[in-house]
Amino acid sequence: MPLIAQSSYEPPPQLWNGHLQTIIPSLFRRVASNYVRDRIDTPDNDFLDLDWSYSNDILAKVELKKEDAINKPLVILSHGLEGSSTSPYLAGMVHHLTQHGFDCLAWHFRSCSGELNRQQRFYHIGETGDLHFIVQYALAKGYSTINLMGFSAGGNVTLKYLGEQGKTLNPVIKKAVVFSVPVDLMGSARRLEQWDSLVYNYRFNRTLKRKVLQKAALMPGVFPTEVMMKARNIREFDNLFTAPMNGFRDVTDYYTRSSSLQFLPNISIPTLLVSAKNDPFLSPECFPGELGRELPNVWMEFPEQGGHCGFPSRAGGIQGTYWSEERALEFLQTNEG
Repeated sequence: MPLIAQSSYEPPPQLWNGHLQTIIPSLFRRVASNYVRDRIDTPDNDFLDLDWSYSNDILAKVELKKEDAINKPLVILSHGLEGSSTSPYLAGMVHHLTQHGFDCLAWHFRSCSGELNRQQRFYHIGETGDLHFIVQYALAKGYSTINLMGFSAGGNVTLKYLGEQGKTLNPVIKKAVVFSVPVDLMGSARRLEQWDSLVYNYRFNRTLKRKVLQKAALMPGVFPTEVMMKARNIREFDNLFTAPMNGFRDVTDYYTRSSSLQFLPNISIPTLLVSAKNDPFLSPECFPGELGRELPNVWMEFPEQGGHCGFPSRAGGIQGTYWSEERALEFLQTNEG
């Protein structure tokens, strides 16, 4: 029933395919970030870096007052693979939401905030414990309305978390919006191995390896760097490094258990999933339209255009407000869902 058959998205005419709609905003969009950094300790003696952005001109406040929290909704945003709070797709969303009365908490996966985390573990695309910890931290601030949002890998984490929580999800969490989500990780990995997407595959493989090498220099003898360096793409990296380092048998086990597609039927709050059909990261399995017709709480919208975490508006162009930002605000503010 919630499958949205007709999307309103139209790209700028000069960005006529998914690669342009993906790459140009990522490289050339400029968004001013007004964040207050908050570092919190985790139960395993590590840390998570949170960037807060407040509505109603309270950006300069370091401590959030109880009365501020109660009167305004909060959006917790999860970035994509190797992203951060300053990634244009996330910073643009934060800017738009704070202009319309929402506080925003953009948290970083471990080692994505500009500083390597303390523990041996990194992050991975199926790990939801840190998001749960962030949610509990935000609840303790006194917010009475919290919404979740995720992009790409962060969208997978968000959907998996919601499905895991199911009907036990804290009632303060009202809605969720996710964009460009590889809900089927194996399918997405195979899509990134096609010739037209190899540039993204190589880039992520390179940055992930570099981060492991940096951490290996601080923890000699801990990481299998020689084995990891043999990886030629993301799937091989996950098979040689991510899977064994996180207790999975192999990459198939890791992708199977971590894909959010299987968790969608358990989601208990109104959730909007938006992915473009020309997304160079997503396989056909990432567009489960038939399932979308059956789920009561997950709205699926699959525009023909948009790229990966792109969606620049036809009117606003590269530097203006993006369609994705307007669409997310619409879903959060209206009775849709």
